[in-house]
Amino acid sequence: MPPFPPPPEWTPKPPSEPEYRIEDLAHRSGATVRTIRAYQDKGLLPKPERRGRANVYDETHLARLRQIADLLERGYTLASIKELLQAWDEGRGLGGVLGLVAEVDGPWTDEQSGHLSRAELEELFGGEHDETAVAEAMELGVLEPLPGREDEFRVPSPQELSVAVELHRAGVPLLAVTEQLRELRGQVEHIAARFLEFTDEHVFARYTGAQLSETDATEAADLVRRLRPLAQRTVEAELARAMQKLAARSLRAHLRSAAAPATGTSARPEPATASPARSAPDGGGPGTFPPGAGGPGTEQVRLPADTVREVRALVGEARTGEFIAAAAEREVRARAMDRMAAERG
Repeated sequence: MPPFPPPPEWTPKPPSEPEYRIEDLAHRSGATVRTIRAYQDKGLLPKPERRGRANVYDETHLARLRQIADLLERGYTLASIKELLQAWDEGRGLGGVLGLVAEVDGPWTDEQSGHLSRAELEELFGGEHDETAVAEAMELGVLEPLPGREDEFRVPSPQELSVAVELHRAGVPLLAVTEQLRELRGQVEHIAARFLEFTDEHVFARYTGAQLSETDATEAADLVRRLRPLAQRTVEAELARAMQKLAARSLRAHLRSAAAPATGTSARPEPATASPARSAPDGGGPGTFPPGAGGPGTEQVRLPADTVREVRALVGEARTGEFIAAAAEREVRARAMDRMAAERG
């Protein structure tokens, strides 16, 4: 005989969900009682159910505490976590939102950070001890002091530090390097802002509504992943183009400036270390100046053929070597003056 069906109004009761006091919730979640109360005050954790004089928590609170702990381990701030959890509570997929935030907040370069001690830092800069320059570097984030280790630094971008080292070795004072970086950073941030405005207008406008679904967040994260390298590639290509154009223009200006005193006065400079361009006996080719060509104490100098042709067009073949020697001497004196001014400062 088949069993009698239950009465229509009767439905099986689900098993009761676990309930926790705040001490029990702290034990299960790994958070402290103080932390749980702080999360409640900040709006990260729903308020417990009040029963008489007791606060009662359930599995929802436990799951939320575990979500917060996971996000903290990923490096999110409490403010960011609150926004993410709010998105979840409003029905937007937390997985997609997390993916989008990870793409935007994550590193935009594959470069790995490094560490070095103060002694290693000073060795890189030729043993120079400059506390003002170190303070500037820390303010700019080029160096980050390690907590509890005052003589050790984290270097977020070893590549950026290596540029500073090479500029200093070329004769640039340390404070001039940091000042240049400060100015460059402002200009680059302007470029980044313009690129973001451009992509927001033409690409991401459809994702900026009040409700961002799981699918929308996933699509937006994929777009960020694909478009993220474009800004860097564009800037690299345009910087290379601009450097080639402006460096050539600057060289021509320097050469003309150096030629002006030689062609505008009757005074002739002393013979320098270069003679008019011609092929060297050893087969050096155009742009090679053989030993002894300019008099005693001269040395062979190799220059790009294009540079020699530019100079020859400016001053004529007869004075090409004399002109290059004068230009080189002018540059050497200028650098010496810069070093003296830096030492005085």
